[in-house]
Amino acid sequence: MDLGTSGRVYLTAAATSGLGKGVAWELAADGASVWIGSRDTDAVHRVANEMATETGSPVGGAVLDVTDPSSISSWVSSALSEHQRIDGLLVNAGGPPAGGFESFTDPDWQMAFELTLMSTVRLIREVLPTMKRQKVGSILVITSSTIKEPIDILLLSNVMRSGAANLVKSLSREFAPFGIRVNTIIPGRIATPRVSALDETWAGRTGKTSDEIRREAEGDIPLGRYGTTDEFGRVGAFILSPAASYMTGEMVTVDGGAMRGVW
Repeated sequence: MDLGTSGRVYLTAAATSGLGKGVAWELAADGASVWIGSRDTDAVHRVANEMATETGSPVGGAVLDVTDPSSISSWVSSALSEHQRIDGLLVNAGGPPAGGFESFTDPDWQMAFELTLMSTVRLIREVLPTMKRQKVGSILVITSSTIKEPIDILLLSNVMRSGAANLVKSLSREFAPFGIRVNTIIPGRIATPRVSALDETWAGRTGKTSDEIRREAEGDIPLGRYGTTDEFGRVGAFILSPAASYMTGEMVTVDGGAMRGVW
């Protein structure tokens, strides 16, 4: 399928590894111009060069700290200076630390709020004027399966990502008259450094090895394995693209069938 992204410009946050990189790579492979961001300046330049070389598409980027409003503003401004338009935005950030209720102090809660919820608010707010002026745009927010099935050791994620999901649903109705679509994508167990770290955390709590934790998790996934970032990236690129032009306010799950709920 031709996604129709050729010649369009997509901003992808936290895109030097993991889920963000998977989506950015697929967009570039389909001919889009991609602008990536990460706190690691060297990684931004290295990954942008890799993507450009492999896909033949224009890929650039700049440093981005999603907990810093000025960094978000600078990142978006630099993309506009380079491309003069924004057709899509992938909202993404690393997850807050694992732990239960008694593990966290007020600063921990505030940090999770800034990282997960306010980064979503600020990134969207920064691209909104351009998208409204264009009368077209697509925003995709990466959340977590915790918004549907809370995970015991991910309390901060359970709370903050649920807020982001509700924000998306609200904005999808508010922005629709301007031709702007807003959707959520929910990853299950995709083989990323974040999931590996969570497996290690759970292993430490149970006395098992991380390999044992992974095998047990795979046993609960109908497709019998963790997903890949390429598989996740293809779904994300589709939702962001004009090929999904009648989709807004939706939550799309990519988890190999792991979640049991109907809704």
